Amino acid sequence: MENRQIKQAGLKVTAPRVKILNVLERSDKRHLSAENVYRELLNQGEEIGLATVYRVLTQFEGAGLVRRRHFESGQAVFELSDGEHHDHLICIKCSAIVEFTDPALKQYLAGIAAHHGFEIKDQSLVIYGVCPACQGSD
Repeated sequence: MENRQIKQAGLKVTAPRVKILNVLERSDKRHLSAENVYRELLNQGEEIGLATVYRVLTQFEGAGLVRRRHFESGQAVFELSDGEHHDHLICIKCSAIVEFTDPALKQYLAGIAAHHGFEIKDQSLVIYGVCPACQGSD
């Protein structure tokens, strides 16, 4: 599966690319930093350097395999690109991330853009709050 995805993205299939894509696909978390990927590779006994992880993730981003996100922490995280747009809710206490889609919101934002003469090419909405598990745990 990984080889086909890499080829379809127009990249040469290499061992580091396959291993990094494998980490992204098998992770319990959808949003991983380059350091998270690197640590997981180390845990698997792989000898791939952090610079290689950064380079491959950047190549994956350019090829459309992953999306880079910058949340409040300032650290870039990467998520597999499934072709579907979604936005994020982030808990300011435990850093839990919830992905959501809302057709009414999409329509509302399109109306705002149109009102100002804009054509939306991309948009990102991140809402920071306190998740149900953290509410009342002061």
